[in-house]
Amino acid sequence: MRILKVVQAYYPFQEQGGPVVKVRALARGLVQRGHEVTVLTADLGLGSRSSDGAKFDRCQWGYCSDQEGVKVIYLPTVGHYRALTLNPRVIGFARASVRGFDLVHFYGLYDLIGPVVGTFCRNQGIPYIIEPMGMYHPIDRGFWLKRMWHALVGRTFWRNAAQIVATSEMEQQELLAAGVPSRELVVRYNGINLSEFADLPARGTFRAKWKIPPREPLILFLSRLIPRKGADILIEAFASSCPTSGRLVIAGPEGERGYRAYLEERARNSGVESRVTFTGPLYDGDKQALLADSDVFVLPSRYENFANAPAEAIACGVPVIITNACGIRSLVDGRAGLVISPEKGALTRSLSTLLNDTQLYARFKANCRGVADELSWPRLTEQMEGHYALAMAHSNG
Repeated sequence: MRILKVVQAYYPFQEQGGPVVKVRALARGLVQRGHEVTVLTADLGLGSRSSDGAKFDRCQWGYCSDQEGVKVIYLPTVGHYRALTLNPRVIGFARASVRGFDLVHFYGLYDLIGPVVGTFCRNQGIPYIIEPMGMYHPIDRGFWLKRMWHALVGRTFWRNAAQIVATSEMEQQELLAAGVPSRELVVRYNGINLSEFADLPARGTFRAKWKIPPREPLILFLSRLIPRKGADILIEAFASSCPTSGRLVIAGPEGERGYRAYLEERARNSGVESRVTFTGPLYDGDKQALLADSDVFVLPSRYENFANAPAEAIACGVPVIITNACGIRSLVDGRAGLVISPEKGALTRSLSTLLNDTQLYARFKANCRGVADELSWPRLTEQMEGHYALAMAHSNG
């Protein structure tokens, strides 16, 4: 198959979160299975970006790059509002190139690249799939702008999709309740690159760098710093459940200006400022070293259509605490960790439980490998390949 993947952000813009990792893994996996894959995305500042050896060449549409067999096209950005970018060359690309693909896979909503390419798909009879990634119902901000997007371009874009991909059973139920026909809806989890976590740095590497005692429990929060993720209630729960010992590491890029300063103030007011470490974003080896040194991973999010970071922690053998608002809950609950309500009391109790119940902790840790195997990218890529074939068959039929 000749597959076009359209996504607002792609490697090397890893600070944009989980979608960058997901789309890259699926694209590379499909190439390894013999498919031709092109990724169309926005140039979010390649001129100032380190890329670990990836080469970016000028081309008709902006910058082009061949990354392990995946052709990536970065459209020049002439303006933006938060994550929404203006990329005029998408029209020329779509007019000239869409007919050369068998299927198009769109990731996310609330951009302008997807609806433009979707228009040309409909005009030229190319089936397309939308993976909303939890964005169908606005949850963070910009509600009026997102409603306007649906009114102007989103409804036509959405209702003409050959298939909608949910990344968890939780998101599947939400989309069914929103009126998506069950025949158009499939579930495919987000995955883990198990090889990335097969050879972790020696335990103690991260602790030595950040001067964290080797025997002190290390609780990890790894995600974007935005209100929805719940780092605020984690700080308070940590102060209650670990009043004299233990370290809380809050790692991730600031997703909302001033929010890190707000969390630092919460730590001061809770009396645990000296035991809360803010690292900023960590990638690759630095992230692996942090996971290797962590004892408990916590994501008290108020909503996650899946939740990639807990899956990575599980791949490293770290038991997790997540909320019942995370799509990965069905894989975690009672197997690799605890699932709780997103509030301070429940989080305080669950932290105390995992830090003190050694038998329960050991059981969760032993189960991590089995959960991680269910989320391996080769397995999920093969599943996605089957969904593509089904979407094309329905479209041709």
